[in-house]
Amino acid sequence: MSRQGARPTPLPPGVKVDFNTLKAPAGYVAGAGRGAAGFTTRSDIGPSMPAPDAVKDKGDEGADESKFDAFLGNDAGVLGQTGVYDEEDREADEVWDHIEDRMDERRKEKREAKLKEELEKFRAENPKISEQFADLKRKLADVPVDQWEAIPDIGDYTIKKQKHLDRFTPVPDSLLASAAAREATATAIDASGLATPMGGTTTDLTAIGAGRNTVVQLKLDKISDSVSGQTVVDPKGYLTDLKSVTLKSDAEISDIKKARLLLKSVIQTNPRHAPGWIAAARLEEVAGKLQQARELMMKGCELCPSNEDVWLEAARLQTPENAKAILARGVAALPDSVKLWMQAARLEQSDGAKKRVLLRALERIPQSVRLWKAVVEISEEDDARVLLSRAVECCPQHVELWLALARLETYENARKVLNKARQVVPTSAEVWITASKLEEANGQAAMPEIEKIIPRGIKSLAANDVVIDRDWWLKEAESSEKSQPPMAATCRAIVKEVVGHGVEEQDRKRTWMADAEECMRRGSIETARAIYAHALSVFPGKKSIWRRAAQLEKAHGSREGLDALLKKAVQYCPQAEVLWLMAAKEKWLSGDVAGARSILEEAFIRNPDAEEIWLAAFKVEFENSELDRARLILAKAREHQPASTARVWMKSAMVEREAGDAGAERGLLQEGIRRFPYFWKMHIMLGQLEERLGNTDAARLAYAAGIKRCMDAIALWVAAARLEERAGNVAKARALLEQARLKNPKTPQLWLAAVRTELRAQNAKAADALMAKALQDCPDSGVLWAESINMAPRPQRKSRSVDALKKCNDDPHVVAAVAGLFWSDRKVDKARSWFNRAVTLNPDVGDFWAAYYKFESQFGGPEQQEAVLRRFLAAEPRYGEHWQCIAKDPASAHQRQEVLLRQVVADLDREL
Repeated sequence: MSRQGARPTPLPPGVKVDFNTLKAPAGYVAGAGRGAAGFTTRSDIGPSMPAPDAVKDKGDEGADESKFDAFLGNDAGVLGQTGVYDEEDREADEVWDHIEDRMDERRKEKREAKLKEELEKFRAENPKISEQFADLKRKLADVPVDQWEAIPDIGDYTIKKQKHLDRFTPVPDSLLASAAAREATATAIDASGLATPMGGTTTDLTAIGAGRNTVVQLKLDKISDSVSGQTVVDPKGYLTDLKSVTLKSDAEISDIKKARLLLKSVIQTNPRHAPGWIAAARLEEVAGKLQQARELMMKGCELCPSNEDVWLEAARLQTPENAKAILARGVAALPDSVKLWMQAARLEQSDGAKKRVLLRALERIPQSVRLWKAVVEISEEDDARVLLSRAVECCPQHVELWLALARLETYENARKVLNKARQVVPTSAEVWITASKLEEANGQAAMPEIEKIIPRGIKSLAANDVVIDRDWWLKEAESSEKSQPPMAATCRAIVKEVVGHGVEEQDRKRTWMADAEECMRRGSIETARAIYAHALSVFPGKKSIWRRAAQLEKAHGSREGLDALLKKAVQYCPQAEVLWLMAAKEKWLSGDVAGARSILEEAFIRNPDAEEIWLAAFKVEFENSELDRARLILAKAREHQPASTARVWMKSAMVEREAGDAGAERGLLQEGIRRFPYFWKMHIMLGQLEERLGNTDAARLAYAAGIKRCMDAIALWVAAARLEERAGNVAKARALLEQARLKNPKTPQLWLAAVRTELRAQNAKAADALMAKALQDCPDSGVLWAESINMAPRPQRKSRSVDALKKCNDDPHVVAAVAGLFWSDRKVDKARSWFNRAVTLNPDVGDFWAAYYKFESQFGGPEQQEAVLRRFLAAEPRYGEHWQCIAKDPASAHQRQEVLLRQVVADLDREL
């Protein structure tokens, strides 16, 4: 396209035109389109010819507006003079603009990359102050508190001399004399002074000194005086006591004065207002004027004798002896005040004196439960029984008095007391619960009476319009379980009656399971067991309830109870394979192999097609080194079509591997692969078999066939790469792992295998580069971050661990790596805490337990090692790189868990 309005005549194809030989058009001026007016020479200064229309002065307001173009403005050039800017020209400009934008986009990435590279180079050469000290700032988190506090203050190093505003002037004797005159109490007028010509008296320095001593003595008396009666100043501790004196600021003194005026107005306006007197006295106490506070409260007692708070406040401010006198006056004025009598009893030193005061109080206030409880607490058992007998007569509606009396009585008398209490207080649930506990505590648990008390109680309470609170009754069941001695029968009776109260029928199973879990979390095992028992009585065919109940018995019950429970479970749920397996396993763990076999035989009859039952029977024989019986069971399973699964063929090969028959093992694996070509474990077992026999090519073919069928089997890719690496083909191993990453993107295990391949090949830089790419591809992978921490140089491990915790704080691999970092730094407590956190987050990884046990073997005692071993045996781990290498080794077959743990610990030592 052209910028001119006229479109030129197109030339035939293949014809070229030499534009230099063409004649210029009429009126053509070179450069006119760019604003040029002509050409000049040295001898001829100025334009050779005038422009077609010279542009007028820019300041001229009469410029030619006809030359203005919407696209080019006043500088329209040739188009403004000779042509018209039409839609075709605009379209051409848009095309050129798009081309320019496209070219700019093509250069953008390269330009931005270059800019980024220059910026990174600049930042590397000129780091920020914060970046230079980043590692030091991280170390500040480990600085203990005592070192922080030991940092000295920098002091004042200002150059300018500061203006001191404080001025200290000695106090003249005239002020001391005036202070002595104000503070001293004069009893007579002394006119012994010498008269002066002006009619005054001369200054007596001796009197001034005596007055000053009087003022100081009065202040010391005020400081030393207290409610406890101390009026003597300790000469040795005098300076120490002065430090405890609070110096009030001017603002505080001003606030005290304002409050004093306000409260003075209150007590003068309404002298019968007791809170005003109390507030005024406490203000004076805060101000350090204890004597004034006492005087105010005594006036308050005179003006408000019917308010018990005034008497209590006055007694609090006095010494103990004076307080007794004040309280005596108080109880004379208010003989029915329980607070005054209780305070008077507290002031007595001996229990006998307290008892006398309380008995006198009960003569005036026999219906006070608080007084009865106080006097019973300080009485002997026989006296307490007599007092409680009188108390229940005076306060028959208070259940706690009846219960206290029942606890002190004999069994027969206690039953009578509780029966009478039920009649007097028919709305009390505590009486019924106590009656049930009484029967259980006296050996009546086997009687049906104990199972009748709680139902009768609930029925009686409902008849008396008492709302049955399910949660409250369940808490009482837990309290019965945790009482001393435990009341298990009462607990079960309460649960049986109230656990279904107010629960919708469709929500019963879910609600009961939640209740049982909450009770287990709080340690109320018997309550949870009772809830499961009731749930099983309602839903006997629910295998999930049986499983949870069995887990409870296994963790907190006896082996006999667990066997009985599982025996009932398989009777009610004969099709539940997991219950049969649990029953057989418990028999096997207890050493009863014959019992486990009998359970599995019965399970075969009920579930002939269950793969798990066949494999469980095989495991019993295999773990007891009965290879012939195990081989026979698996042969029958392979012949039985529903049970002939890939796992059965794999276990058959494992038996032959244990027996050492490589040919039979190969045949079983090849037949199993033919039947189940996508079961990757048999492919890897075949490759491992060929590796053990030294057939590298056959192993390579086995791995290749497995990868071809199971491209998502990461273990196959890693095994094939390790085979090539051991054969010396590191390049081929790299290629295999790279191909695996293309087929299985964002897989941390493949990145980890590639990094370790480079580390074993002594290519540290390549390993670091691969680790950087791996963390970009899988930024949340704990195994990669843990390996990155272990790969980092020692000074950088701490910062690397901080970065790892930011990305995946709760990943057990990262936590275990951080624990190892603390271990290497000899920070024992922190390392122990982090190892405990790692095994808590994922107890199925045996490597964590091995590292934890090794740490405790080095730094812990026998008790700590035993605790770790006990937790390890309960966890029964199955995973972990080192753990699986040891546990699946044929040489370690049939070994106990603790033996395997020590072998893994030894393997960790060899790696270190």
